[in-house]
Amino acid sequence: MGVPPHRLETCSPTAQTGGITEPSPALQLNAQQRAEIYEAVGKSKLRTSPPPDIPVTVGAQIPPVTELYALPDSVTAEVPSAKFYRYTVAQNRVIIVDPTNLKVVDIIRP
Repeated sequence: MGVPPHRLETCSPTAQTGGITEPSPALQLNAQQRAEIYEAVGKSKLRTSPPPDIPVTVGAQIPPVTELYALPDSVTAEVPSAKFYRYTVAQNRVIIVDPTNLKVVDIIRP
């Protein structure tokens, strides 16, 4: 019968990463890349504001109702591993999230 659509989305990172089911818990960004990400998305207007109680701690799990956004192409071109992550903006910080488990993997401050 095939794989239900919600299963395809869950399985696609495996095919792209050669068997790894989720991104590495630590996204390796240098200071320049962090500054570029903040500049590119830190002041952007989000379609949906995150919940007011969103955790801004690395390792914390964000609420599933939080809308996440893909990082800009300019960022993922320089840091290919960043394409597996998503972000939101809360408390004047860019929150980088692993979309497979909704855990915060990095926080970029101004």
